[in-house]
Amino acid sequence: MRRIPDVLDVWFDSGSMPFAQVHYPFDNHEWFDSHNPADFIVEYIGQTRGWFYTMHVLATALFDRPAFSQVISHGIVLGSDGQKMSKSLRNYPDVSEVFERDGADAMRWFLMSSSVIRGGNLVVTEEGIREGVRQFLLPLWSTYYFFTLYAPEAAPTWRTDSAHPLDRYILAKLQGTLQAMTEQLDALDSPLAAAELRDFADVLTNWYVRRSRDRFWDCTDQDAIDTLYTVLETLCRAAAPLAPLITEEVWRGLTGGESVHLTDWPDASNLPSDPALVTTMDQVRAVASAGLSLRKAHQLRVRLPLARLTVVTDGATGLEDYRGVLAEELNVKSVELVERTEEALQRYGISYKVVVNARALGPRLGKDVQQVIAAVKAGDYERADDGLHVAGHVLTGEEFEQVLDASQSGQAVEFVGDSGFVLLDTTLTDELQDEGLARDLIRVVQQARKDADFHVSDRIVLSIDGDAEVERALTAHRELIAGETLATDIQTTPLPSETHSVGEHSTVRVQVERS
Repeated sequence: MRRIPDVLDVWFDSGSMPFAQVHYPFDNHEWFDSHNPADFIVEYIGQTRGWFYTMHVLATALFDRPAFSQVISHGIVLGSDGQKMSKSLRNYPDVSEVFERDGADAMRWFLMSSSVIRGGNLVVTEEGIREGVRQFLLPLWSTYYFFTLYAPEAAPTWRTDSAHPLDRYILAKLQGTLQAMTEQLDALDSPLAAAELRDFADVLTNWYVRRSRDRFWDCTDQDAIDTLYTVLETLCRAAAPLAPLITEEVWRGLTGGESVHLTDWPDASNLPSDPALVTTMDQVRAVASAGLSLRKAHQLRVRLPLARLTVVTDGATGLEDYRGVLAEELNVKSVELVERTEEALQRYGISYKVVVNARALGPRLGKDVQQVIAAVKAGDYERADDGLHVAGHVLTGEEFEQVLDASQSGQAVEFVGDSGFVLLDTTLTDELQDEGLARDLIRVVQQARKDADFHVSDRIVLSIDGDAEVERALTAHRELIAGETLATDIQTTPLPSETHSVGEHSTVRVQVERS
């Protein structure tokens, strides 16, 4: 070995890489002309004044063109202590343990979905890595497992012509996800693409599969089977760059093909588009989410039925076909749909209030912004064509907004974005409490079936031993319990088995045997 004496500068060397690596201009003219400038390079943000800079300087001086077309300048990866990740400090989770416990895809997803791809700093923690598993990897796998459990021999087909609204919705939702992901990955924005996948996975598992579960029970609804197969197969191809291992396992299990990484990127135009349905169903989901938030705030468990949900929103008539869906989701006996008008707002004690956007207003007014905020809270302001007049200032544009206020309503209210609000009747009767206890009992029995390793279609003989409240709920809702648990006979006998809590105060013992 010998040292080359005429090294001008290490950055000059690195900037010469695009042509020096192929010994241009002495060789490989044709290759260089067809491969330069580079389509894409990546390095960390410090190279903006190093490699990125010298490559452009030399490319401009020698060829009068850029050195590369696209670039990702990623941020600095930090250890759990906030310092730059270092082998000597060992301030990061053990990679082998992460791979063993969470899988390599978990680490890849953590990196590709983070702001570090956009030049921000990233703190590597075990909690952050596991969050990615919860956000996408686990929902994908659990949906695939559900499919294999309920459609093992259904000979599914890739098709998009189902007339069922849930099928049409999830296919249209996937079409929008693919369109957005294609644009984002073309722009090298993997964090936004990952966010699209994460949001779609939530819709798939927590809405489509949950709402469609009974369509899969007897494996005869071919529309549901084919739709879920189509969604999973397409989703695997779209997610493959971000989660290559789990998508490979799922895709090969679905199709029996060689590899998902040998397939084409999915074409969104092959999926149906239905913006109106997507908008309406998303609104239904938003209303359901608001109703569940109200239940949680008032400590009303979901299995406890309530009397009424009132939805006051723009376009309420468009939700007419989904009364039953909302009633099931929120376990209410009736759903009232009301168009949002000034009269409706007054009827339910909802008013408007002005809120100052301190972040937008602060740079203009400085310390005076606190005076403005205090005056607005006191109601000391006037609306005019040119803006909001308050404390000697005029607020315009994004410096303030008008929002709905339920502080004087006296009811259980939750807002649904900017479009309206929901009201939940939280009054409980003995009949509602009995039904809620019956549904809690169904949950206990279903868990007992699972613990006994029964198949989902197995018929059972059910024995129950409980207090007076349990007996009353069983008497009133025997048919409901039998139907939901596939019990051919329900016996009430003293049992020595383990005690389970049901409802808020009762306990029960159950025993299940195959019928």
